Amino acid sequence: MGDTVESEGESSVATSQTAPGDRGASMGQYDPDPATAAFLAHRNLLFTVAYEMLGSAADAEDVLQETWLRWAGVELDTVENQRAYLVRITTRHALTRLRTLGRRKESYVGPWLPEPLLTAPDVAEDVELADSVSMAMLLVLETLAPTERAVFVLREVFDLGYDEIAEAIDKSPAAVRQIAHRARAHVAARRPRGVVSQAETRGALEAFQRAVETGDLQSLLDILAPDVVFLGDGGGVKQAVLRPIAGADKVARLLAAGLATIRAKMSVEPVHVNGCPALILRLNGELDSVVAVRVENGLVTGLYAVRNPEKLTHMERETALRH
Repeated sequence: MGDTVESEGESSVATSQTAPGDRGASMGQYDPDPATAAFLAHRNLLFTVAYEMLGSAADAEDVLQETWLRWAGVELDTVENQRAYLVRITTRHALTRLRTLGRRKESYVGPWLPEPLLTAPDVAEDVELADSVSMAMLLVLETLAPTERAVFVLREVFDLGYDEIAEAIDKSPAAVRQIAHRARAHVAARRPRGVVSQAETRGALEAFQRAVETGDLQSLLDILAPDVVFLGDGGGVKQAVLRPIAGADKVARLLAAGLATIRAKMSVEPVHVNGCPALILRLNGELDSVVAVRVENGLVTGLYAVRNPEKLTHMERETALRH
């Protein structure tokens, strides 16, 4: 590619410097220098790369900060392809953090779900992007080894060449091809069958919302697939289901019983989460849970409820995602 590969010992700017575009960074008060302008031009892409590799918006933000610190110390004249170079830095930092995140998940209380993102309508309009960041797909990616996940994301989602990926993960192109083949087969065996339209998902979600709001057990049973699986992520902070619940009857009865105790103070709002229709549940006006669904043949086959408040911080404002 002709880019100068940054070394691990390369000097960078002070770690107290804020990555441009982060919360708290004040843009618009000055004309950005070339390095900052390049970073800002690709920031949403880099965040999407990191988020798809990590499933955590907070960790993806940290990776962007690390990427900026490295990028700010690069001689731009030595870089032929700024986008590829930035993606390579982001990938390397994300891989390091992914291995650390894996150790954290081992001690996590209850099921671990990806951090939900409130997304703009344009994400939903990009079918491939919405599918790649959906809760269902991110959970499939969780079953890959770190290097497999990086290769799959860079190749299948962002269409990077094998040579580019090889430089990003320090493997030979031949090795990357083998890893990509293995990862594709792994994902194909576990991903939802077929493409479900936004309209079909929205229809199933509306039926589920009506059943939740009325508490009607039969209505819940009618919209849940016989083999539906419910995953609840409370992170040990709030009362939550500590293990997966499978089967329409068990899931419907669990929901009906739990919702009966909070219905008087509950409100449900349809939104787009990770590019797909989802629901926000509020108690006394305060955000309590985000519920995403996986739909097949008009029925809900997966229910993913995130209650851990540390994972709900990106539900107050829309997050921009880009391929």
